[in-house]
Amino acid sequence: MKFQRVLAQGIRGLYAGWLSSAKLVRSICIVLLSFLLQGCTKPSIREPVTLTLLEEWSNEAFSEARQQELQQFTRETGIRVSLLPSPDSARQRLVLWRELLGTGASGPDVYGIDVIWPGMLSEYFLDLKPYFANEVSLQFPAMAAGYVVDNKLVAMAYRADIGLLYYRTDLLRQYGYREPPKTWDELEIMAARIQAGERAKGKKQFWGFVWQGAADEGLTCDALEWQAAEGGGRIIEQDKTISVNNPQAIRAWQRAARWVGSISPPSVVGYREWDSLNVWIAGDAAFMRHWPSAYFDSQAAGSAIRNKFNTALLPGGREGRVGTLGGWGLAVSKFSPHPREALELVRYLIRRDVQVQRFRVLSLPPTLSELYNLPELREPNPRFDILNQAFRTGMVLRPSNVTGKKYQEVTDAYIQAVHSVLTGQKSAPEAAAALENELVRTTGFKKGPPLAKSAHSE
Repeated sequence: MKFQRVLAQGIRGLYAGWLSSAKLVRSICIVLLSFLLQGCTKPSIREPVTLTLLEEWSNEAFSEARQQELQQFTRETGIRVSLLPSPDSARQRLVLWRELLGTGASGPDVYGIDVIWPGMLSEYFLDLKPYFANEVSLQFPAMAAGYVVDNKLVAMAYRADIGLLYYRTDLLRQYGYREPPKTWDELEIMAARIQAGERAKGKKQFWGFVWQGAADEGLTCDALEWQAAEGGGRIIEQDKTISVNNPQAIRAWQRAARWVGSISPPSVVGYREWDSLNVWIAGDAAFMRHWPSAYFDSQAAGSAIRNKFNTALLPGGREGRVGTLGGWGLAVSKFSPHPREALELVRYLIRRDVQVQRFRVLSLPPTLSELYNLPELREPNPRFDILNQAFRTGMVLRPSNVTGKKYQEVTDAYIQAVHSVLTGQKSAPEAAAALENELVRTTGFKKGPPLAKSAHSE
């Protein structure tokens, strides 16, 4: 019962430390108690193996689809899987994952991990490279690279994400535009014209462009796209050069600050993913920056823009068009008592037919590059070509692996710097210079210029 004592102590400590965050405490306690109860019951020798899977629950539809996948896995293998609850926010999930793994005892067998977590959690997971060499070769190279830390494959990507532009096809036609904007400057012009026209018709709450400007990880994704497209680098380069204080990044921040209150609502500096999506679905915006999963909600029966929109690559600049890589991978805990079965589960969840069905049901993009050439997926989904192009040529990775355990401090500093520019608290040159110095203190890395686009998008 040593593990049970460790978990009981963990519950008491977590409750004391997180009393002000009731949802997180509740999620942690539920998960830990589930293992406490499992550990107190000695299973029969003949009882089939039951794995535990802990990952994000995006929404009810995702949870239902995942349960169906797990039931099919059980029918095929006889291995049962218990899907555990998790907190709502990514930051709370990371806290829970760290606490469970940090006990050093058996907990969940398989963890879903955000693409920015491998550097922070790699020590707790098996190296999957010996088991998935063939599967990795079938994924987009940059996508697979997002889960590699010090030549260790920490997780297998199963859900791909990348920043995309959503645009109103009906409004573009009405205002004489044949295609969506190819540059950020073009977007600014088009958004302003459409916004003025719609407001003249009486739609006083209509905006040209909505995005994620709140002081959280979503802003890192958005701002990185702005600056990388202009040749402003990826904050910290792969060679450990701190590159963020450069003229291109500064100009990109200044342009975004100009949007606030003009083509974007003043409150956009508090927008998270759901805030921007709600404005978009209500029909109150011409353009939106979001992830591929937003297509599912935009095309839902209650959406005011159903069949009135499409997706495109994000606008670009002097270095081209890029979207920040997002997504989730599956990692196997090195403390799992059932590693062979856990590896089977990962192999199943990234399988070709499972990914195809997941896209059909949830519009979640596959991670296998070959699937983007399937006529059965391409023909009914024209946006598939956009996703294919984005994943092949337009990815920019956040500097999570190169900064490892320091990434949370790095991204927090970046978020605060950009947010201070958007809210007018600091000028862009002032914020970039202060951020550069802070990142030097945090990481010990040296200052330097950004690398070429090819060095960070492939």
